[in-house]
Amino acid sequence: MGLDLLIPFGILIVLVIYLIYTRTKFEKDMLNLYEKKFEEWKEQNPTSNETKPHKDFVGLVFKEDYKISIEIFDNSIEDRLKRGKFDIICKE
Repeated sequence: MGLDLLIPFGILIVLVIYLIYTRTKFEKDMLNLYEKKFEEWKEQNPTSNETKPHKDFVGLVFKEDYKISIEIFDNSIEDRLKRGKFDIICKE
């Protein structure tokens, strides 16, 4: 009685192992294909890591009679203002 169920169970085990093997092979092939396509894309579309200098809005300058006051929005600028590390640009 145990022998008649052993043959279908063995066929089932072999089939499952075969399907697992073919799926793993397929996934590996697809991964290699996508990596190859990605390398081709990187060669055709080079990226530049250059950062362009940009201006950030960090505060306002007010003139009240003879006194100038600076109102800042970013506290990381405060130490540079206290040390005098800034440029004055006059645009008229």
